[in-house]
Amino acid sequence: MDRRRVLTGMAALPLVACQRREVQPGAGEEPVEWFMPEAHALDLSDLESTFGGRLGFGLITPDYRLLSWRSEDRFVYCSTFKAFLAAATLERVQNGLEQLDRDIPVTAADMTHHAPVTEPAVGGTLTVEALMKATVELSDNPAANLLLREMGGLARMQDFYRSLGDTVTRVDRWEPEMNRLDGDKDTTSPRAAATNLYALLVNRNDGSRPGGPLNDVSLATLKGWMFDTPTGPGRIKAGLPAGWTTAHKTGTGGYGPTNDIGVIYAPDGTALPVAVYYHADRSSSEADRDAVIAEATRRALRAIA
Repeated sequence: MDRRRVLTGMAALPLVACQRREVQPGAGEEPVEWFMPEAHALDLSDLESTFGGRLGFGLITPDYRLLSWRSEDRFVYCSTFKAFLAAATLERVQNGLEQLDRDIPVTAADMTHHAPVTEPAVGGTLTVEALMKATVELSDNPAANLLLREMGGLARMQDFYRSLGDTVTRVDRWEPEMNRLDGDKDTTSPRAAATNLYALLVNRNDGSRPGGPLNDVSLATLKGWMFDTPTGPGRIKAGLPAGWTTAHKTGTGGYGPTNDIGVIYAPDGTALPVAVYYHADRSSSEADRDAVIAEATRRALRAIA
């Protein structure tokens, strides 16, 4: 599969919708138009019929089209937000509002479920950089809360999404409460997540529109953590052809929600942002949940081959 085949294969997919939206500028800034990818239907209904649950999928192709199944539906995002949290913190570092080597105290009061890095550090400190790495690579929950607190709270994280042009994603609660299903709280859509990944990790300034908010150093740092994470080997990674890789972030709710988002890279460097949110039945197995995500990824790549 190469770039030419990816672009040619898109012509056979049915067109669903195209959107364009203008992001309101800050003081002294010019308005920026963000173009949402045209959505092309990818039928994954049989996976839902076979395994149960509700599956959402969005993959952006090199010509900025979206392979889509329930891409406008809302799903609780769980720990997938941590990739965007690290990006928001890296942007603060770039703007002189934060320092990578600043030490943050870690206390027993900060502890929540799943603290592989922060729990051993209780009573000491971890740098901002170490907290980001723990958040992205190992999905450390207290590390995420500490970063949220240091940036000024949940509203500042919401502001970061809005700065990307994302008017869909909601930020309502801290870890681990954000993982509980409660209406639209702490939800996103596959389209919104994939488009955010495009803005952050793929789109660079080409003269026709501004690039993403991260400079080359920050981008390399974030992608490095997303490449190195050991989580979710049976999800997006398992659906890739030989020689393909992904920089990704998983999220798991413990009662059904099983997610994986990231950027898939072809051997020639072609980048494909992808977001898969699967609210599986509580009774389903972890292996089946992972297999659904892998198969959805596999089918999307076949569709553009």
